[in-house]
Amino acid sequence: MTAKKVEDFIEKHSHWKNELSQLRTFLNSFPEFEETVKWGAPTYTVNKKNVIGLGAFKNHYALWFFNGSLLKKNTELLVNTQEGKTKALRQIRFNKDEKPKLDTLKKYIEEAIQLQLDGKKVEINKSKPLNIPPELIQKLKEDRETKLAFEKLTKGKQREFADYISEAKCDITKQKRLEKIIPLIKNGVGLNDKYRK
Repeated sequence: MTAKKVEDFIEKHSHWKNELSQLRTFLNSFPEFEETVKWGAPTYTVNKKNVIGLGAFKNHYALWFFNGSLLKKNTELLVNTQEGKTKALRQIRFNKDEKPKLDTLKKYIEEAIQLQLDGKKVEINKSKPLNIPPELIQKLKEDRETKLAFEKLTKGKQREFADYISEAKCDITKQKRLEKIIPLIKNGVGLNDKYRK
């Protein structure tokens, strides 16, 4: 179940309850931040733009920096979880035995806030060629409604769908992904639109 409130998210990840609560209190101490929940996770925005998110996983919990790749002064702790794919997003991870050094984190967060206040954002290279995988080509041939909807999408959105199918390793996954994206295509919704708000 997707969390609608920060409390729900923390309760859902109860094995990190104390740690997440501490980070939440810390993040709420920054007057620039507005706390909200996006994609089921606590998100901290400045002027309605995503700056920091809280994440919780089986073996670690994390701070997400939505434009982390732009940080220049504070970079040592940042991790790119999908090297070669993720352009902007960076993460700072914490394990069970690690206590976040709030003085250190404060510098990262202040830099991230300042970047947002300065209007800085990661420019995505949109000149990459569009390679539509055979599975999607076949579906577009069979389904005229989907084909027309796909053609109306921007090149960037078309590329996101094409890459999503191409990156799957096995045929079953490709088919599952194809089934997932058809309603999005028909509705003119990009695969990553929810992250752009």
